[in-house]
Amino acid sequence: MPLDADAPLVRLDKIDLSLDSAAGRVDILRGIDLSVGRGETISVVGPSGSGKTSLMMVIAGLERQTGGSVAIDGRDLAALDEDQLARLRLENIGIVFQNFHLVPTMTALENVAVPRELGGSAAAFAEAGAALERVGLGHRTGHYPGQLSGGEQQRVALARAFVTRPALLLADEPTGNLDGDTGNAVIDLLFSLVAEAGTTLLLVTHNPVLAARCARGLTLSDGRIAADRTAP
Repeated sequence: MPLDADAPLVRLDKIDLSLDSAAGRVDILRGIDLSVGRGETISVVGPSGSGKTSLMMVIAGLERQTGGSVAIDGRDLAALDEDQLARLRLENIGIVFQNFHLVPTMTALENVAVPRELGGSAAAFAEAGAALERVGLGHRTGHYPGQLSGGEQQRVALARAFVTRPALLLADEPTGNLDGDTGNAVIDLLFSLVAEAGTTLLLVTHNPVLAARCARGLTLSDGRIAADRTAP
């Protein structure tokens, strides 16, 4: 249930992000303004170092901006402590990374069940099993990540991301470690799950063909939004 049905799902106002490095202070994001409506599919492209992953981290509340404000579902992230941010992510945001980020000592079923267990669901494992069925891995529930191919591991990661039916999915180069055919199959599955759940998608990618599958595209350059296109 949306916290504020009238608000954009994501709202960034004049976001700056500066971090210290060995070479001194580095400005990563510079005055980003962005409004994301519910159900949008948005790609984020740009050269390495343009701020794509940092933008995703700020939206997820995994990196605190140094200027401006971030609101998710009408809630100002600056007003939330770390526990409240974790709860907001758990209930509203799914994240898929290039490197899968599965727990190697947990089975596929256990990995997918984690968000529902943390959310207090008594049916966490049944929900995880259903999520794995949706990604075509109902027969692999007892396998560990090391026993799965890269494509299967990313399917498990998708099942984990969607088991809470998140309002927002953040995907950072989700096919970066997969070969072409496997990557295409994973992306087809991702878009199918997004459509089924009505989830808003923010997709970071270097692949222009993949970016074109989103209805809207952002181009980042030097920490700023250089272009914001809507597909014809």
